[in-house]
This record gives sequence, C-alpha cells and structure tokens, in this order.
Amino acid sequence: MDIIQAIIMGIVQGLTEFLPVSSSAHLVLTPELLGAKSSLAFDTLLHAGTLVAVIGYFWKDITSMIKSFVSSLLDIPRGKFKEELTEDPYKRLAWLVVVGTIPAGLMGVLFKSEFEALFDSVTMVGFFLLVTGVILWSSEWITKKNSDKKSKDIKEVSFTNSLVIGVFQGFAIAPGISRSGSTIAAGLFSGLERKLAARYSFLLSIPAILGATLIQAKDIVTFDANTEVLVLGFLAAVISSYLAVKFMMGYIQKHSLNIFAIYCWIVGALTIILSMGII
Repeated sequence: MDIIQAIIMGIVQGLTEFLPVSSSAHLVLTPELLGAKSSLAFDTLLHAGTLVAVIGYFWKDITSMIKSFVSSLLDIPRGKFKEELTEDPYKRLAWLVVVGTIPAGLMGVLFKSEFEALFDSVTMVGFFLLVTGVILWSSEWITKKNSDKKSKDIKEVSFTNSLVIGVFQGFAIAPGISRSGSTIAAGLFSGLERKLAARYSFLLSIPAILGATLIQAKDIVTFDANTEVLVLGFLAAVISSYLAVKFMMGYIQKHSLNIFAIYCWIVGALTIILSMGII
C-alpha cells in the first residue's frame, strides 16, 4: 500500500464510520477499487483514528459522564441511585451507554466466527448495504408517521430503549450494516429527539470501537508498512472522522436520512451486480 492509497483509505474510513453508510463495507470495497492490499491491522489503525476523533469531539460530554458515573456508584449505598439517574442527565447518559454496549459485546463474542465469515463475501456486503438502506428509510417513515408525538429527551430515554439500540449496534458488526446508521435509526424508532439519537449513537460507538481496537492492537505492530503510510492513514482517518461527526450533528436536526438510504441501495446493488459478474 502506498501513501496515496493509505490517505484515501483513511478518509473513506473516517467519513463512513459516522456517516450512515457502513465503514466496514467501504473498507472491503475500497481496496478492491484501488488495487491496494489492506489488512485487519491497518483497518484497526484507522478505527483507532476514528476513536480519537469522536473522543475529541465529545470530550466535555465524556469527562462529565465519567465523573457522573463514579458519583452514581456512590449513590447506591445511599439509596439515591434511581433518584439521581432521573435528576442528573449525565449520570443517566453514562448508564445508558453502559447498558447499550452490552448487546454488541455479547453478540461479538457469541457469533464472532459467523460475522467474520461475512467479510469474505462481497455479495453479502452488497446485500447488507441494501438492508442498511431499508433501516434508514424505515426510521424516517416511522418518524414522520409519529410526528404528532413529543420526542424523548435524555431524561425520558429508558434502559429498554438503550438495549434495543444496542442490539442494532450488534447487528452492525456485519459488513454493510452501518453502525451509526442502524443506531441512529433505532434511536428514531424509539422516539428519541433527532440530535439526541445521533449524539447517543456516537457516544455508544466509543466503547465498541475501543474494544475492537484493543483486541486487534497487537496486529498493528506487525503490520508491514512504512511509517509514513501508517501516520498519514491514521491522520486522514482522524480528520475526516471529526468532520463527519460535526456534519452529522448539524445535518440530522433538519434533514432526512433518506439520501443515505438511496446511496446504500445504489452502492449495494452495484456491488451485488459486479460481484456476480452480471455486467
């Protein structure tokens, strides 16, 4: 892999991690288009870049959540845990992220080999991109149908809601199912306010990306590439990820996700057609 290919891969990973179009699908498809030889180790490095970006963007939220989480543990012996979760939005948000992380963790452990096998099939990547499009379109359809109902703020989001969103994140381990798209959509299905759905989705990504990065970190050391390739690919992922998060936090408030659904359908259909040699 040369420097230009590494930068392109970093940009693609960064943008598609937080735009609802599936980064895993694009990490499978992009090397094919570039004629580049990627690896799990390089993909892991790019994911580390996206982790740095999302932590940087939500740094104030994260520090407040950590402090509130520790404080909430002290509320338990005082018998004020439930009361404080209702009163303190950061305590509630911290616990919602903890609970929402559980389904993906369990699914990743229990079905690791099944999910990994899917990465070997470009046709399945295309199929799951079509599924992502359906999820995004359906979330907007349901949101429009329920437009007369008041959206939930953070104090109204239940642990059941977080588990449902967490299950959607678990399915996004499959290449082609967008993690950000499925979790934002699940948030909209659950009645969350649009900006909150995106904010929760991105915060929920942090333990998921961190866990995956730590598991594969040893492979980065053994990746056969020069320093410039690694550094520039990483920086490209950091910068593009940060811009993608910032864009989505603004976009989601006033715009539909349908344009991303259409994109997923087009790319998914083309992927299936090309992989099957139809054209």
